[in-house]
Amino acid sequence: MPEKVDIRKEIDLKSISTTADIAIPNDPLDRVIGQDEAVELARIAARQKRHLLLVGPPGTGKSMIAQALALHLPHPTEEVRVVHNPENPERPLIEVLTESELNREKESKGFAEGELIEPQAAPPAVAEKLGYRCKNCGYYSSPREKTCPSCDQPKAGQEGQPNNPFGDLIGNMMESMGVPASGLSPAKEKVTTTRKRFDKEEVVVFERSGDMIRMLDQSALERRREIEKQRPRKVLVPLERNPFVLATGASETEILGDVRHDPFGGHVQLGSPPYERVIPGAIHEAHQGVLFLDELSHLGQTQRFILTAMQEKRFPISGRNPQSAGASVKVDNVPCNFILVGACNIQDLENVLSPLRSRIAGDGYEVLVDTFMEDNDINRARIAQFTAQEIATDGKIPPASRAAVESIIAEAKRRAKVIDSKDNALTLRLRELGGLIRSAGDIAVFMDSPVIEESHVIAAKARSRTAEEQIRERYGTYMKGLGTDISSAQKERSQYYFWNEHVTDDQAYQ
Repeated sequence: MPEKVDIRKEIDLKSISTTADIAIPNDPLDRVIGQDEAVELARIAARQKRHLLLVGPPGTGKSMIAQALALHLPHPTEEVRVVHNPENPERPLIEVLTESELNREKESKGFAEGELIEPQAAPPAVAEKLGYRCKNCGYYSSPREKTCPSCDQPKAGQEGQPNNPFGDLIGNMMESMGVPASGLSPAKEKVTTTRKRFDKEEVVVFERSGDMIRMLDQSALERRREIEKQRPRKVLVPLERNPFVLATGASETEILGDVRHDPFGGHVQLGSPPYERVIPGAIHEAHQGVLFLDELSHLGQTQRFILTAMQEKRFPISGRNPQSAGASVKVDNVPCNFILVGACNIQDLENVLSPLRSRIAGDGYEVLVDTFMEDNDINRARIAQFTAQEIATDGKIPPASRAAVESIIAEAKRRAKVIDSKDNALTLRLRELGGLIRSAGDIAVFMDSPVIEESHVIAAKARSRTAEEQIRERYGTYMKGLGTDISSAQKERSQYYFWNEHVTDDQAYQ
């Protein structure tokens, strides 16, 4: 298999025949195209645990930077649990365990589980009482089988009625009715016995465990008793978790956590205890990771709670619905030490709370992402790399030929001219450019072509036009298209239509 070309070093496109020849960088930050300053600051943020605010239009790589930053963080080292508080059940406690503590706990639980042995390795009397060994013929079988497969007799045997020919029938009838048959000795789930070891007598417990028997010696029983003495608990934020938490569009409850409703509350027999109903928020799940909030300005007053969590690195979880059974439950000091990566458009920047921006600026960076880059050989190679990445990520379209890549580069130049009014530039609004690549790939697949050709890209350009562009092409202006499409009855009722009657087409777009 030929070696891949690092297009960042061999920037001449003649070094490739298709995008399949281009090596995709292993470092996800190296896959971000054209945002050199933002990428550099993301590397610093990952190393120094700094916050980021990325400002710019959609499709310029803000979410990709946030995800790549998270992959540069060390693996989480803490697991967060919520523990039952017997003194005050509605105020559960928080327990934070390190990775080494979890390993010790796992090892201790392993010892408490005892040893799995074959039924034949257990004393015969124990195997009989547990239902593995037939008392009549000594044959071993699953305890689920009441009758021995070898001698077709009840494995458990009978006491006091050895000659009763109807004992088996009566026993089965009684068991089917849920009533224990008086003369039968049913198999047990657990057998306790003793043994001598090192001149000392110790207790040994044998338990059913499927088709095996679990043997617990004295030390295993002591460890089990220690575990049983522990308060009930539940894992809130596991050690093995994704360090990147996307909370874009989440509600306040999803971001800050909640206590699940139970119509029976914490009733001992009917309801569920409060600690079991605690649900972590995105800020808690992002502990030791990255919390990404796109459209940050749309969160309104929830930004104040996020600011508090950033400052304190802890945030309580409480029931947020006043009508819920969890309204009185509150868990204090829940860890939430995360890196915030916020994103917003330029026009929404003024709606990001000043204290939150101050916290980001004081403990991080604000970055205005680029929307175009200079048209040169290096950046053309970057567009080629981007094309290869989009094709690999999609996984359903073939590689693109060099001519197709050059056509995509030409389209990137055209868009920089049309959208950003920049000559000698290439667009960095890459989401839409990725849509063009996928559209061209779909055409190639439909035509059974092994590669995306230049003709496919040209055909895709016509298909990837926006609705506004199609309206202007068909009707001349957006307003003429609106006037043609809307009915007379709608015209009379539509305030939008009348509002636009007195403005020019350019003004309406603005």
